[in-house]
Amino acid sequence: MVKIYGVETSKKVTPLMVRDAIIRCFKKAHEEVLNEMNKNREFKSSEELDNFEKIQVDLIVRSVFDDIGADFENPTKMEIIKVLAGLAKFATKFRKPEIIKKHYNQIMQLVEKLD
Repeated sequence: MVKIYGVETSKKVTPLMVRDAIIRCFKKAHEEVLNEMNKNREFKSSEELDNFEKIQVDLIVRSVFDDIGADFENPTKMEIIKVLAGLAKFATKFRKPEIIKKHYNQIMQLVEKLD
């Protein structure tokens, strides 16, 4: 049983599953940056911090969907590919190319399973 960002690869993969995997991947890949951005903010708990970071990542991903005119709630395979390209470009501000390529390739394994 192989999972890529919470998606079981041996089962049917849907665009929404890939979208959610993108969000989890982006959050994981930018954990250090998010921690740095939020270190001077006060949170009641680590759960509250985690929820805040999830919202930040969700907004970034949604903005890329909006930028390309994609439907966040019902993305197509082609829209997901374009979103991945947009997020990879965005990530160049924070991550090294080899890290971006690694995460991009992981998500593309899921994209390749879409109809």
